[in-house]
Amino acid sequence: MLDRPLFNVSWILGRFCNYKCSYCWPYARTDVPDHQSLEVYKTVVDEIKRQARANGFDQFHWSFSGGEPTAYKYLLDLTRHLDDGVLTPYQTVHMTTNLSPSLTWWRNWHNATCLLQRRSITASYHAEHAKEQEFGDKCLQLMYDRVLVTVNQVMVPDMFYPTLERCERLRNRGINVTLKPQSNDTATAIVEGYSPDMIDIMQNDFEQVGEHQIRLTDGSQDYYVDQAERFNALGFNSFTNWTCNSGYQSVIIKGNEVKRAYSCKEESLGTIEKFTLFSNPQKCVTPRCVSSADSKIPKCK
Repeated sequence: MLDRPLFNVSWILGRFCNYKCSYCWPYARTDVPDHQSLEVYKTVVDEIKRQARANGFDQFHWSFSGGEPTAYKYLLDLTRHLDDGVLTPYQTVHMTTNLSPSLTWWRNWHNATCLLQRRSITASYHAEHAKEQEFGDKCLQLMYDRVLVTVNQVMVPDMFYPTLERCERLRNRGINVTLKPQSNDTATAIVEGYSPDMIDIMQNDFEQVGEHQIRLTDGSQDYYVDQAERFNALGFNSFTNWTCNSGYQSVIIKGNEVKRAYSCKEESLGTIEKFTLFSNPQKCVTPRCVSSADSKIPKCK
């Protein structure tokens, strides 16, 4: 988004999830399917493109999450709808997923996204449900299909060291792994219970593998990280009074609500039936970006 007229969409398709992890916060999942119809979602895609192009952005990055986004039965149809040929010269798709679908399903997802210029996956491992060997095999298959894969492991304090051992095994298979601190039940800070040693491990022990997605520029010096999830571990997520492009070069969709950002609770842009993007960048008004979807949006000070 620093180098292209790229508009970012971070979209919680629904909170329905096929897993029920003991450490998941109640707000983050539901047992009841809560998705909208395919035609509603297609209309939202078209309206986002119309307004973003009016702001000067004609390239798009779509990021789907949940709940579990692959649980939406029309996800492949929605993904195919993103491609509108020469009208959009560059388009990418990302998904945060527990990787629970079969390899056959992922092959169908590969076919549905093959015309997009870039594809990436944040794979969340949940030991209460997933099998490590199968999970790693799916990661490697996606990587073979030229999908950028990062395992985003939430490091629950009470399970920290067994989780760390599994992450080391996945990394030894050539899979990029990011260690993520668990956020509290209001998504405003990390939970208590981490020792200084645990914090040090999350910040320093897992080197980045593969493509860097984030660039920080401080004067003439550039710094790179693989993904914005590392910002929480490093404590670099407070941007109050910085100028931020959220709501102008990006949008959050959460259920029926369209927002400037996850962290900016008071910054609603409307609903999926009617919303209006900002016409220019705005000042950051939140104490802390807890979500990487917020942290990665261009900001300057």
